Amino acid sequence: MAFRVLIIGGTGQVGTAVVRALVAEPSCTEVVMVNRRVAPLTADHSVRQVILDTASAQFPAEVTTLASEMAALGDPVYGASCVGVGKGSAKWSEEQLKTLEIGVVGGFARGCHAAGVARFALLSAAGSTPKSRLRYARIMGLKEDAVQAVGFKSLAIFRPGIIAGNVHTPGYVAWLGHLIPGPFGTIEQDDIGRAFAAEFLSSSAPGGVVYFDNAAMKQMSRRLS
Repeated sequence: MAFRVLIIGGTGQVGTAVVRALVAEPSCTEVVMVNRRVAPLTADHSVRQVILDTASAQFPAEVTTLASEMAALGDPVYGASCVGVGKGSAKWSEEQLKTLEIGVVGGFARGCHAAGVARFALLSAAGSTPKSRLRYARIMGLKEDAVQAVGFKSLAIFRPGIIAGNVHTPGYVAWLGHLIPGPFGTIEQDDIGRAFAAEFLSSSAPGGVVYFDNAAMKQMSRRLS
């Protein structure tokens, strides 16, 4: 079944992998990237960008308009957020992180939902919980809660561990991560991208919230390899 994807964070490291995986799937007829500034795009005709001021109070409403215009073309529209500061989060204040991870992502999610988007995919991180003593894990948990509260029919939350193939992850860290079993170990960036695509390609997505850790994402990725 053909579908279109509206994505925020598509110019980031993981977001680029997600867009690349979606473009490779014939069922994905269009990927629309919401960006704060003009960015270089792939030559693929199915990818376009729309520049919006994410700090504006009108941002959610503008996302709703954009998603509605996409839906008017006839295919289901799915939403995706790959926003994430990653390694650079140490340089950000807690309020700055919350503004981006909760405020901007939450506004984007609300805008999608108001346009009738039923399926949404969210990039988070392993160990995320609003009760964590670790600032980054706590903010990721708060972001998850904010997006869950929007009320999507189907919400897929991706929780990678150490991301290999990412410029923010030193090579030795990714290598050591392979020695760590379970959800906090290493996963390739392209596996995450293909997992997002596999989730949208699935015609039997469960209702409610589903979480994907490293093992689940690798399994999903193999289905598209």
